[in-house]
Amino acid sequence: MMKYGMMKLIAGVAVASSCMTTMGAKNNRVQNDGRPNILWITIEDWSPDLSCYGTKGIHTPYVDSLASKGIRYTRAFTTSPVCSTSRSAMMTGFYQNYIGANQHREHNKQPLPYGIKPIPKLFEEAGYYTALLSWKTDCNFTPNKRNELFMGEDWSERKPGQPFFARITFGGTHRSWKRDPVRPISIDEVEIPPYYADTPFIRRDWANGLEQMQLVDREVGQILGRLDKEGLSDNTIVFFIGDHGRCHIRGKQFLYDGGIRIPMIMSWPGHVEPGQVNDDMVMSIDICATLLEAAGITPPVPLHGKSLFSQDVRERKYVFAARDKMDETHDAMRAIRSRKYKLIHNLMPERPYLQFNRYKEEAYPPLAEMSVLHLKGKLTPEQEQFFAATKPEFELFDLEKDPYELHNRADDPAYASVKKELLAELKAWRERVNDQGVTEEFRAEGVFPESCPLPTVDEWVAANEVKYDFNVSGWPAWYPTRTLEEWEAAREIWMPWVFRAPTEIMKRPNVIKKVKRRGRKSNQYLSM
Repeated sequence: MMKYGMMKLIAGVAVASSCMTTMGAKNNRVQNDGRPNILWITIEDWSPDLSCYGTKGIHTPYVDSLASKGIRYTRAFTTSPVCSTSRSAMMTGFYQNYIGANQHREHNKQPLPYGIKPIPKLFEEAGYYTALLSWKTDCNFTPNKRNELFMGEDWSERKPGQPFFARITFGGTHRSWKRDPVRPISIDEVEIPPYYADTPFIRRDWANGLEQMQLVDREVGQILGRLDKEGLSDNTIVFFIGDHGRCHIRGKQFLYDGGIRIPMIMSWPGHVEPGQVNDDMVMSIDICATLLEAAGITPPVPLHGKSLFSQDVRERKYVFAARDKMDETHDAMRAIRSRKYKLIHNLMPERPYLQFNRYKEEAYPPLAEMSVLHLKGKLTPEQEQFFAATKPEFELFDLEKDPYELHNRADDPAYASVKKELLAELKAWRERVNDQGVTEEFRAEGVFPESCPLPTVDEWVAANEVKYDFNVSGWPAWYPTRTLEEWEAAREIWMPWVFRAPTEIMKRPNVIKKVKRRGRKSNQYLSM
């Protein structure tokens, strides 16, 4: 499916280069009704790890160029640290908990409540042509299929003079990653956050991710080039954004900045001065309100997101984020963040951060490296925190002094007033968005045996899929999820893949033992 989306983009670029047919060229170049076209570019699983944000080692000239033509936001956050919940919020302009779309990979999707409509439908009703140039919608509500949410697959299909609202996702930064033979990155060029072990294995994996982003940057350059070739750039608002934070152990799925802080860049020639750097507290759902305002569209229900040009955003003190289940990994966390502080409320502190999640064990080489070091007692105290068997109920970070969120001040008397204020604001937000919290069924206490009888949790889960309804109870929270021997074996399987040469073609290995799963595909959870 991803290849299909890229073929559509490449075909569009090729068509633009040859001026298409006479009718098509006229359609693309004709002046529309005065309202701006909109191109919303999303990349997957990526923090602001770009050269325009100062990341070491990487070179992203096309995204950098877009930033130079508009606004680069330095404090941009998503409402959830995983794709389907984050995208549900961005498809509507509302927090995912408010619309009942907060459970990643929801099995019982429901229509949107309260008269809320998906953003593409609002543009369609206002006379825009709406197009999704890639395949992924990934929404936890109905309707959720691409042909239900969008009118077509490319803006070239619109009527002459009709403005367009187009979205495209570049999925390369979703693991697995390709290496960049044009500009390989040395492990000596990168900087590793202190919550990860600084080993050659971790450095190589980190550099591989940056190389993949360089490949995505060229894809971004292609579609921006297409706008230029078709004479559309001057009347098109372009947003570039990540759907949530980076796909690393302590990033995606968690409410630290590595999971919720994202790149956000906007360009609007003639309306937005170029070369701006903005440090307002902004959210991904603000894009929805901004674009509706630019197009002169009033939504039937006022959005949670606010226009990026509004006083509300300039004066915003807090942003909020929530995490619930990830596939069948049951956990729940809520977060409030200001410029200076972040408070995370772990609603299920009895569970480990790294309880079993099949997707991560199948896709994240550093999880094997770090788990081996943890079980051998070789992590630093700061790195070891994330491998604990339980969590504190509250985590409070002074972000000015502790930008990597390593030192929990929740029980520090010096921060008592800060904690009280943030907790009150978080509670008020949860009430506003009708946050249901955690049910006893979701917590699933007493459902499973006390410990895992097999060397890996994955083996036990595969062998017991008929006996237990994991859609209801989730997977067991046993920890660690593998023995040291099993983690060492997984690490050895990953080694050739992580250290492959830039030009080497290699299939990503399977570190999960081949166990027949009744009624399921073995790669079901690789699409997060």
